[in-house]
Amino acid sequence: MDTITAPNFVSWFRSVAPYVNTFRGKVFVIGFNGEMITDTNFVHFIHDINLLASLGVRLVLVHGARPQIQLRLDESQLETQTVMDIRVTDAAALQCVKESVGRIHHEISALLSMGLPNSPMANAAIRVSSGNFVVACPYGVIEGVDLLHTGKVRKINTQAINSSLEQGDVVLISPLGYSPTGEIFNLTMENVATEVAIALHAEKLVFLWDTFTQEKNETNNSPLLPRELTVKQSKSLLNKKSSTIEFSDEARLFIQCAIKACELSVDRVHLISRHIDGAILQELFTHQGIGTMISEETLQSLRDAKIEDVGGILQLIEPLESEGVLVRRGRELLEVEIDRFSVFEHDGMILGCAALYPFPEENSGELACLAVHPNHRDFGHGNRLLKYIEEKAISLGIQKLFVLTTRTTHWFIEHGFTEVTLAELPKLKQNLYNYQRRSKMLQKLL
Repeated sequence: MDTITAPNFVSWFRSVAPYVNTFRGKVFVIGFNGEMITDTNFVHFIHDINLLASLGVRLVLVHGARPQIQLRLDESQLETQTVMDIRVTDAAALQCVKESVGRIHHEISALLSMGLPNSPMANAAIRVSSGNFVVACPYGVIEGVDLLHTGKVRKINTQAINSSLEQGDVVLISPLGYSPTGEIFNLTMENVATEVAIALHAEKLVFLWDTFTQEKNETNNSPLLPRELTVKQSKSLLNKKSSTIEFSDEARLFIQCAIKACELSVDRVHLISRHIDGAILQELFTHQGIGTMISEETLQSLRDAKIEDVGGILQLIEPLESEGVLVRRGRELLEVEIDRFSVFEHDGMILGCAALYPFPEENSGELACLAVHPNHRDFGHGNRLLKYIEEKAISLGIQKLFVLTTRTTHWFIEHGFTEVTLAELPKLKQNLYNYQRRSKMLQKLL
């Protein structure tokens, strides 16, 4: 490896370790449409699936087949009726559906079975498990039209799927369902993937779709979706008549599926563009991600620190201590003083911290150890931490908040602090002042 890129590689490899540890043994349901299967990047997607499987992720893949079904219908010169954008599947159309889905299903299984040397699939030993995992029922009659063999999910055979997952198999599910009476129904990938994820209480439901989220959609210059959305925010976006985001039918459908999944046991739903090579890896193994993540509640919180946070705080402040920006604190001291700290947490990662040391005799308090992760300093997290500490200080009856700093004087001045002399600090702090550091002293009236 080139010595210039080696440090970056080592840093990156270390950064993904927490995700590897977190994801091992977890169930991910991944849904992708028929368009993706015809894409030249699809084989790279299969390589990424192999990587996830090798890391111990329990994978359920749900594929679509709309373009393949339409092509087979065109070849057979069959026309189908649609009601509210739902295809009516008669007996002749069902035959085309079965042929198309069956062909795709075998092609995907073949790709997952690759093990060529000198390729990302070298030494891969993926076992693919398929079966009648989806119990379906007729969609019924809509606007007076019987949808015939078009159906919807009635029940998921979770026991059979979990049994396959426990054996280390990758489960591959098609958009076909079977009824107890022996009938076959044409389903949608979105419906199947959502219901499977809910039934399995999946850690993640991932949809690869045509819509760009954080990446700019150059075809129609449509606005970007936020990086993160709660269920409440997602509902608001869909219902907001004045929203600047114009949702396609596809986007609206996927967001509705995400809302349902999050409300019924799925931890997180990820919507990522199928057009980006390695999209699933970039989304799952980087903190920023490249798509939109939807969850029941917000993934960020400002809270008082706990003893379990000591390791995360140390990782955050040790580089700043080495640079001389912060006063050095050992693990033991941090454990003793942990009740003085507050943290900003996002998706289980501590991105910021600050401490408050009261001096009740002078109705004063010291703001100390304010730090934000270097990759997240332009998002207002420092402002939020400062406000949180100020509110905590006010609740303790503190009237003056002071801080000692060597590098960030202007930032504190911009946030209402003014420079003071050593004599204006509490007497105990005056006695502990480090003349070698020559820190600037600033104070703010609360």
